[in-house]
Amino acid sequence: MSRAPDTSRTLFDAGPVITPTPGPARADYGRGMGYRWLATAALVLHFGYIAFLGLGGFLAWKWPKAIWAHLVAVAWGLLIVSGRVHCPLTWLEDRARERAGLTKLTQGFVDRYLDNVIYPAQYVNVARLGLALVVAVSYLGAFLLWRARKARAGGDSGSKSADPEERAATV
Repeated sequence: MSRAPDTSRTLFDAGPVITPTPGPARADYGRGMGYRWLATAALVLHFGYIAFLGLGGFLAWKWPKAIWAHLVAVAWGLLIVSGRVHCPLTWLEDRARERAGLTKLTQGFVDRYLDNVIYPAQYVNVARLGLALVVAVSYLGAFLLWRARKARAGGDSGSKSADPEERAATV
């Protein structure tokens, strides 16, 4: 005795299965893929730069020489914010998007990805002030740690010990 197929549907049925039919391949399918990757890389570098700008001063607490790279990053950021220079990463992303056949950017990185996303656009100056305070705190901490290391190493007297055991004990 054969049973009739169950045609009742449940809440979890997906419905009819639709299989796509292959169509003609687009001639420009792979064109610009490398430029899309380049645009994405520029975007990732932008986020990395912003993270380093905000938190890079804290790296100097562990690695004091990192303060020099951070000072350069802060100076560059101030030049960009003041409008004296254009960000090369924004230029790179824009050109790569254009070569990939995507639309050009109408705004810079901060305007496009941070304003109205991380903070409301009307608070851009408050966000800049907050970033400046974070950087100032990181620099203050780096200075205080540098001074404490110098005092522990006997750097205040200006003379270095000739005894290797004494130098090894201070490191």
